[in-house]
Amino acid sequence: MKEFKDPISKFIKIRCPKCKNEQIMFGKSSSNVICLVCGKILAEPTGGKSRVKARILEVLE
Repeated sequence: MKEFKDPISKFIKIRCPKCKNEQIMFGKSSSNVICLVCGKILAEPTGGKSRVKARILEVLE
């Protein structure tokens, strides 16, 4: 019987520095994450974990 491990990547709740909109993103996104309200780029892909340019409010389990 196999044991399941916790996933390495997580979802992250972030807040846009421009308009204060809160949204959830994947921690290892493969494309730019933009704010759904004002269009500001909040995170950029790096090949691994995303480079987040917004405030991280919490890491969701």
